Amino acid sequence: MDTGTLVFLVIGGLGVAVLAVGLLGGELLHLGNVGADGPVSVEVVAGFAGAFGFAGAIANELLGAGSASLTLTAAAIGVAAAVPTGWLTARLSRAAHDMPTDATPTRRDLVGTLGVVITPIHPGGYGEIRVRLGGQPVKLNARADRTIPLGTQVFVVEAVSDTSVVVEQISTIQ
Repeated sequence: MDTGTLVFLVIGGLGVAVLAVGLLGGELLHLGNVGADGPVSVEVVAGFAGAFGFAGAIANELLGAGSASLTLTAAAIGVAAAVPTGWLTARLSRAAHDMPTDATPTRRDLVGTLGVVITPIHPGGYGEIRVRLGGQPVKLNARADRTIPLGTQVFVVEAVSDTSVVVEQISTIQ
């Protein structure tokens, strides 16, 4: 293996390592954009370096490395592979960072939901209900003014806390 190929491989390996840190641990290490508000992210630089290194190593070996002109040609091939890789990395990284997500459900979202009693509710005590919140089943402690038996459908009228609600039986709501 030629020294030029080894250098290209090291550059590619460092690019992959920085990419992994940027994608997996960037928030922990506060890695964001290279500049304060720079247009180039760590992921783009790492993707560019990785593609440059590995494409340069492959080209260097295929060209039969040995002379400086062939190593420069391999470097040019590495740049030719790295530019579209950097562009694609920027697009994918931006799409992932700007991806819209639903808001985190809060206790206000519980009021007005329908549920089913899974542990009977007795006046002055708590039972349990299951509701769907954000498409997910959620089990909550529930109390009511009167006894509500197992399997009864209920309506949440108040959220006392994030895990405790006041309910009414569906048939009592007009």
